[in-house]
Amino acid sequence: MNYPRTLGELRKSAFSEQRLRIRKIKDELRENLITKLRSGETIFPGIVGYEDTVVPQLVNAVLSRHNFILLGLRGQAKSRILRALTGLLDPQVPYIAGCEIHDNPYDPICRRCRELIAKEADATPIAYLTPDDRYVEKLATPDVTIADLIGDVDPIKAARGGHDLSSEMTVHYGLLPRANRGIFAINELPDLAGKIQVGLFNIMQEGDVQIKGYPLRLPLDVALVFSANPEDYTARGKIVTPLKDRIGSEVRTHYPATLEEGISITAQEAWARRDGLELHVPKYVREVVERIAFLAREDKKIDKRSGVSQRLPISVMENVISNAERRALRSSEKMIVPRIGDIYAALPSITGKLELEYEGEMRGADTVARELIRTSVAKTYDTYFKDLNMQQVVQWFDLGGEIKLADTAGSHEILEGLKNIQGLTEKLAPLGIKAKEKTEVLVSAAEFLLEGLHAHKRIGRSEERVFSAEKQAKRVQEKPFEHEEPPVRNRRPYN
Repeated sequence: MNYPRTLGELRKSAFSEQRLRIRKIKDELRENLITKLRSGETIFPGIVGYEDTVVPQLVNAVLSRHNFILLGLRGQAKSRILRALTGLLDPQVPYIAGCEIHDNPYDPICRRCRELIAKEADATPIAYLTPDDRYVEKLATPDVTIADLIGDVDPIKAARGGHDLSSEMTVHYGLLPRANRGIFAINELPDLAGKIQVGLFNIMQEGDVQIKGYPLRLPLDVALVFSANPEDYTARGKIVTPLKDRIGSEVRTHYPATLEEGISITAQEAWARRDGLELHVPKYVREVVERIAFLAREDKKIDKRSGVSQRLPISVMENVISNAERRALRSSEKMIVPRIGDIYAALPSITGKLELEYEGEMRGADTVARELIRTSVAKTYDTYFKDLNMQQVVQWFDLGGEIKLADTAGSHEILEGLKNIQGLTEKLAPLGIKAKEKTEVLVSAAEFLLEGLHAHKRIGRSEERVFSAEKQAKRVQEKPFEHEEPPVRNRRPYN
């Protein structure tokens, strides 16, 4: 589509002059939201688990034309929601070309644009903003200044243009004026110094800003949105009370309420595409990975105030797939099928995301993470095999059977050993394993079953991933090194 390129063409075009004069950013968000609600279109694509909680509150805030804040722990899609607001903006919006604050051609507020229109009239050049152009985001840090947000005098601009320092033409606009006719988002609002938060009062209540003490009013058209971690109020700063009072709506986010929601988010966000090899991630592997995060959020050894981000299962899943990919490449296999052993290999993507309490620090992040994996395996195992008699498999180990399932070993190599375990393959039916299943899938399912038995302490497993009888595994762990001499009793001290 060819859009008008001058003010004269714009006035004769399909862009309604009356609409551009009156329609403000919050009205635009509201009207486009109403259109989506009537059509039944998804309002925030990619946001899972908030349909009945967060999204209705956001819809109410937009319909009320409120500035709003999202409060929630890390990894709860706060920034993603704010960025998704661009989906409620018009595809194209005209502005006066070259204007730093994207002036409305029918109602310019900066001196430069007013003088340009007075000079050029209908020949004034017009440019267009996309929704992404109209979203400005700032991460709040203690070193942010009023000049960064609002603006300051620019001596260089004054010198080059031959302007007096008191002239409006010497102003260097900050981020907030540059977000005019758009959305201005501030992440981690409590980190913004109190005196800087005060600088937002005017724009939120009166709709204007003043720059460097100039007798200058800029009636900006901006929708202000914020995000914050409520636990950070006392740790790093706080939102000053007058600013909180000016924020129209406070919306609380949360972690996934169900395992299925968490799995959907992880499947959506994790980078799982692997070129050249077929990828199959078993459902039980996804469940084990997701349960790790759910268990961590309830574990007393982990700081609940910090939270356990949804990035944890996402990163773990990516590492799990990568470890399975490495094995498939080394073993010349054509299919990537993750195993439970790959989850243990993904420990580096777990330990760095856990803020531990004193007890957890004493035990160590690695130990805590291993316990989470083992508990997750046990709970997932129960969903498939709880009512199944596994005595035949356990008995094979009790009679002295052993098998090593190294996470680097190829599937065909391991399958030969698994065939020796009587009744093992017949027990895999609850996982949907068929008689002529692919080797990689069969080995992954069999290892999950054995890991589940180990998690319930019915069979043992060493750190080298050797599965054996539980009693035998304990003896191996408790057995002293062969070169160690027995302690000497009743030895007399030297004189």
